[in-house]
Amino acid sequence: MKFTLSWLKDHLETDASLDDITYALTDLGLEVEGVTNPAAKLSAFTIGKVIEAEKHPDADKLRICQVETVTGMSQIICGAPNARAGIMVVIAQPGVYVPGIDTTIGVGKIRGVESFGMMCSEREMELSEEHDGIIELESGEVGQSFSDWLAEHDPARVDPVIEIAITPNRPDALGIRGVARDLAARGLGKLKDRDVVPVPASFKYDLLVSIDADTLDGCPVFCGRVIRGVKNGPSPAWLQQALRAIGLRPISFLVDVTNFFTMDRNRPLHVFDADKLAGNLRVHRALGGENILALDDKAYTFQAGQMVISDDNGAQSIAGIMGGADTGCSEETVNVFVESAYWNPVQIAYTGRALQINSDARYRFERGVDPEFTPEGLELAVRLIVDNAGGQASELIQAGKVPNYARAYRLDVARVKSLVGMDIPERTQRATLTDLGFRLEGDIAHVPSWRPDVLGEADLVEEVARVASLTKLVGIPFARVDLGVPKSVLSLGQTREQTARRMIASLGYNECVTYSFIDHAAAAMFGGGTDATMLSNPISSEMSHMRPSLLPGLLQAAARNQARGIMDMALFEVGPIWHGGEPEDQETLACGILVGHTGPKDVHNTRRAVDVYDAKADAEAVLHALGAPSKVQFQRGQSDWWHPGRSARMALGKTSLAGFGEIHPKVLAALDVKGPVVAFAIHTKNIPTPKSTSPTRPALSISDLQAVERDFAFVVDQSVEAITVVNAVQGAEKALIEEVRVFDEFIGGSLAEGLKSLAVTVRLQPKDATLKDADIEAVAAKIVEKVTKVTGGTLRS
Repeated sequence: MKFTLSWLKDHLETDASLDDITYALTDLGLEVEGVTNPAAKLSAFTIGKVIEAEKHPDADKLRICQVETVTGMSQIICGAPNARAGIMVVIAQPGVYVPGIDTTIGVGKIRGVESFGMMCSEREMELSEEHDGIIELESGEVGQSFSDWLAEHDPARVDPVIEIAITPNRPDALGIRGVARDLAARGLGKLKDRDVVPVPASFKYDLLVSIDADTLDGCPVFCGRVIRGVKNGPSPAWLQQALRAIGLRPISFLVDVTNFFTMDRNRPLHVFDADKLAGNLRVHRALGGENILALDDKAYTFQAGQMVISDDNGAQSIAGIMGGADTGCSEETVNVFVESAYWNPVQIAYTGRALQINSDARYRFERGVDPEFTPEGLELAVRLIVDNAGGQASELIQAGKVPNYARAYRLDVARVKSLVGMDIPERTQRATLTDLGFRLEGDIAHVPSWRPDVLGEADLVEEVARVASLTKLVGIPFARVDLGVPKSVLSLGQTREQTARRMIASLGYNECVTYSFIDHAAAAMFGGGTDATMLSNPISSEMSHMRPSLLPGLLQAAARNQARGIMDMALFEVGPIWHGGEPEDQETLACGILVGHTGPKDVHNTRRAVDVYDAKADAEAVLHALGAPSKVQFQRGQSDWWHPGRSARMALGKTSLAGFGEIHPKVLAALDVKGPVVAFAIHTKNIPTPKSTSPTRPALSISDLQAVERDFAFVVDQSVEAITVVNAVQGAEKALIEEVRVFDEFIGGSLAEGLKSLAVTVRLQPKDATLKDADIEAVAAKIVEKVTKVTGGTLRS
């Protein structure tokens, strides 16, 4: 939305500066996107007077001029044919930038004679295309700013152009008068009266307008007047300048009038050539298939239900959007029919989008114009046409009636304080609403017809606060419910998600955010794909089910990276999964995968392929960060997508805390992932809640007694896991055994087939007294007995 400062002052009586106006507009919610001020680029140019002008000794077309300037007498070489003594000129002194030639003036020599500046033409100053000679001023004083002289004698040339952004809820601000009304309410001036003085009717025209019954919801009122004997042609200079300033091209007077009121009053109009109309006008809905050549010289085909203005020959206008070329006005137009109607915003939007037409009329009608202004806007246009183009106007031709959108709400002056937090006196609130056009009857505020966005009492409060300026709002913190350190606002589950995400990232993984929807095949591969998790309206066939695991998304991400040459990856995701269709079937997992090698090649040959123990170590680190017990059970029996011999569950009894291991090769092949791939999955909700919720760490307990380490080697069946032996040893004497580590595994040699030797180191830490040999032997005997009982193995001799 663009307008000039002088155009704004046609509606607003104000002495406010340009800066004050632009600041107020943004503060009122009409954000200023740009200001083009022609005076700014002319501020360095000053007025001078040519005292002498002599012919250049070495150039017939050049003159050596002695010019009186703001800094004294200066010598300037000029080639303009009108350079002569006694004229007032515009001077660009050395150091001044001249926009028309994109040059900064300096001191130079022309044919051996020094020149100290430049006398400018209009084109050199980008005032017009005139460059046959330098500017000659009829008045002015030496040293006076040229921009000040223009502001006094030719203000249109230095008229600032303001561009503002209009939010969809403020259609009234699409007219310059609506902008002026807001500024007047802010206190930057007084809104001028613009009373409508209708042109008296000189005759009755036999043109009839009808609106079909099924179209009244889209066009409740249609008004028009016929004007005979108009003389169409170029618009007056003031109208052409106003339109050009905001980027519109003047076409002809009749067309320019409609563009003027579109911008001035947010009232789109249309002018038909009355002599080109056949019969009467009918507003109706298209049956579908009708064609029209519009004013943009493009042909459009109507769809069924779109609103059309037709005469006896067919469609002549796309209602509320664009007129037809067949009945458009030209220089030969003598008799016109000026139309002003109200169109339903939603239906105009549907038609405009379907036909892909963007016009100023559509833009305004689909946002909402003032329905009560429909006949008044017509009278304003008729008055302007008759006053400038002559002619006689007919009686008003109207179909339908102006819709009644009247509504009123109670003004509760106390709500401004409670809703906005600003203390505004009642008198100020009432004055603000009155200045904005609201009619107050006691505590009831009647909403003006041009404000479709005001739909309740809270909107009245918003208007009062907006005009008063929200910059005056002072922030006041909420009072604390409880004194002291505030309690955490995050739930335990949210805290665990955050902790897991940070911990896995610190281990070197890159976070992924994948879709919660996956295809049926991938879902079935990971234990899902049932009807309970199937979407009723999926985005695509590849997103038909809720994911039962985070691993499919991570593996698919790995496959995409491998396809682009990235073979070593550490990816993770923390997010929800679904085992069914009920709320309780949702669970949050923290998953990570490792693909390829542990790092790049180096001279120390430390690079190796990732293995199960990398995933196990990372899973243990995450569990520790989430507060899981340090001693957990490692169990077999993982799901089918895990490698059966290279995976395990970490559990407390029957409660699974995590799973880790290699992904099954069949799964990798199905998802086109080059393996092997190791992974872990943490069930964050299954981790026991710590007994102490205090963030304070317990006191460190260190024994001052000597620890003792003993090594044991057991011969067991090859099917016995090392963790089984470790758990058996730890359970032999929980009070003394602090740590058990496996340090050797041996198969073959003197051992019988099917047997293996597992060697462990047991660390004994006394707490009450130093261990004696008898104490150590007693513990050793318990260890051997426990391992033999649990595994069936024997102590290796």
